[in-house]
Amino acid sequence: MQNWQQLDQTYIMSTVTRYPIAISKAEGNYLFDTEGNRYLDLFTGLAVNTLGHSHPRILAALEEQGHRFLHISNLFLNPPAIRLAERLVQHTFGHGKVYFCNSGAEATEAAIKLIHKWIARERHGRQGIVVLKNSFHGRTLGAMRLTRQPGVYQDFPQPDFPIYEVGPNQVEALVETCRTHQPAAILVEPILGAGGVVTLKPTFLEAIDRLCKEERMLFLIDEIQTGIGRTGKLFAYQHFSLSPDVILFAKGIGGGLPLGGLIAGPDTADLFQPGDHGTTFAPSPLSAALGNAVLDVLLDEGMLEHGRQMADHLWSELHRLLQNYPQVFQGLDGRGMMLGIRTHLPAEQVSRLQRDLLTEGILVNVTAKTVIRLLPPLTLTREEIAFFIETLERLVVQTQTA
Repeated sequence: MQNWQQLDQTYIMSTVTRYPIAISKAEGNYLFDTEGNRYLDLFTGLAVNTLGHSHPRILAALEEQGHRFLHISNLFLNPPAIRLAERLVQHTFGHGKVYFCNSGAEATEAAIKLIHKWIARERHGRQGIVVLKNSFHGRTLGAMRLTRQPGVYQDFPQPDFPIYEVGPNQVEALVETCRTHQPAAILVEPILGAGGVVTLKPTFLEAIDRLCKEERMLFLIDEIQTGIGRTGKLFAYQHFSLSPDVILFAKGIGGGLPLGGLIAGPDTADLFQPGDHGTTFAPSPLSAALGNAVLDVLLDEGMLEHGRQMADHLWSELHRLLQNYPQVFQGLDGRGMMLGIRTHLPAEQVSRLQRDLLTEGILVNVTAKTVIRLLPPLTLTREEIAFFIETLERLVVQTQTA
């Protein structure tokens, strides 16, 4: 029998601490390892597998497009990508254009260049980008400059453009920063993901929207993790009366394959001209075909509504659990199928709880060391929610009596 963990450590660079299980297949809301064990997947490849695994519509699109063509380069008209772009624009700005890339970090890199093009066009003397403390926008050199986590940016070389950091939900600090430093743009996640599942308050988001209009700044919203139905709307900003200029997307849109990009509103849609930016593989015809299948299921077949209902039930059950164990849990944050369970436990106990859940056949993620992050599929069922809640409660009781 292969020792996959040893082989992984021997031949793959250790940029990620992996779980000690080798996956052999995935089906529905479950992963199966090479030993035949089954795991309920409650973080879906870090918010990628929105429809679970091997969804019939995804498999059908995969086979159909696979028989047509897999790659043609961006030098040809690409019908699956054109159709997907049209739908993304219609369900957001109504008028605008899409730039496709392969990942969230690439979307951030494209956004940096788009901001630069906008500064050059406007000639208003503004420079730099406002981001939030503990935000995460990627690990490539440009994106890393916007990611405000010391463990990520470390002492790597940093591109030379101004970055201004404010705390989440700090309206006065935001206003002072914008008035003092005259930045060109503000980029935020509506819910910080890797930063501990911190939801931005409506008043803070509205302040950003208002400031950007008053001060003539770009408002960019990072929906890489919060988008594609995860919070109950196609994009999280749509829960509020906001009018961003640019939307970053990735993760769930590709149905499990790499795909990301920007949706640019009317004022920014024509900033990029031929030669300004590009990539060999995007838009991938196969990823775009899967993206259309994802939108079919979410928007036309009712999965967005099913996900909302299951999220409401999950939140209700978690609130009940947290009320019963206030000495263990601080509270919940997030929205829809993006949840952070805040704990009073030290990091090592939260890590142990995560390992115990793994042993029980449940996969959860931990972020900010003490927050249990759930990114379940919208296809989650009441039975699977009950299994998770009952198991978590049993493990918490064991922790308290140990």
